[in-house]
Amino acid sequence: MNEGIRRMIERDIAGRGIRDPRVIAAMGKVDRALFVPPEWKESAYDDHPLSIGAGQTISQPYMVAFMTEALGLSGDERVLEIGTGSGYQTAILAELAREVYTVERIESLATAAEDRLVALGYANIRFHLGDGSLGWREYAPYDRIIVTAAAPAAPPSLIGQIAEGGRMVIPVGPPDGQALEIIERREGRILRRNSIGCIFVPLVGKEGFPGGPGQLDR
Repeated sequence: MNEGIRRMIERDIAGRGIRDPRVIAAMGKVDRALFVPPEWKESAYDDHPLSIGAGQTISQPYMVAFMTEALGLSGDERVLEIGTGSGYQTAILAELAREVYTVERIESLATAAEDRLVALGYANIRFHLGDGSLGWREYAPYDRIIVTAAAPAAPPSLIGQIAEGGRMVIPVGPPDGQALEIIERREGRILRRNSIGCIFVPLVGKEGFPGGPGQLDR
């Protein structure tokens, strides 16, 4: 672990209340600097989002850690990620789960992320180019679903792909501000609760927002 990652962990991960030791270890192992454009390398360990092109961002480290911890991963889960982006969150998930299925709608980002993650040696990730608001029905249901873009409401297709006993973490709300919603399927019932506030880029798709890229998450 280099000094930049160590400071990030102490200041913005453990220092802000993340307690899951597996999440902290994964955040320490995966180097965020490998997932940001060259012009942002000096800011790679700062706790704010950074542009990765195409109107998209790599989320701030604390938000990545918070959402990952909220999933409650033990190591044997099949996880669906909506919004591959740079692949940083994907790599964190791959460190913590048995299998990761990741969906990205922007081809240039999807291709770059897949090349990066394969080069890093991750063999437990499947990649898909498509409308993330519809999930990835071919491999459903999933033990966990994480959505790294904001939806006006949790897409019905994604809710339908949560396995029994499973959980989804998703930012829900208007473009100018959302709350993380945690949705669980328990004995056939869908249970919902809100968590912290956030701002993410919009989830564009049939069951998300219409149009193109929007505001940065933070």
